[in-house]
Amino acid sequence: MTRVSETAPGARASDPGAPDAGASETETRGARASATRRLDFDPDTVERDLAALVLTIVELLRQLVERQALRRVEVGDLDEDQEERIGMTLMLLEDRMELLRERFGLTPEELNLDLGPLGPLLPTD
Repeated sequence: MTRVSETAPGARASDPGAPDAGASETETRGARASATRRLDFDPDTVERDLAALVLTIVELLRQLVERQALRRVEVGDLDEDQEERIGMTLMLLEDRMELLRERFGLTPEELNLDLGPLGPLLPTD
């Protein structure tokens, strides 16, 4: 059985949800809401939530591979046939991602995890 801790950022382990001494009330409320949102498990949505997590990772990897392929094209590291094959593969993967998002009722924005002070996981270009 997995145990999930709902300790808010800045809280001590002995006092879950305790506000950070230096945080304002708005920041503390936001941190608690964020912790609750991240840890809100509903048995009825487990499949959708798991799909969202997996699709987020796949989308991150797809974007990384796409950027690397573009760099290789710009450098001239690929011949025309390789460029065509990579382009077709990336377009096919993007289409499949769209189909899977639709199947689970997800939007691209829902796959973009908020990493707090680091910003969103996926670029929004």
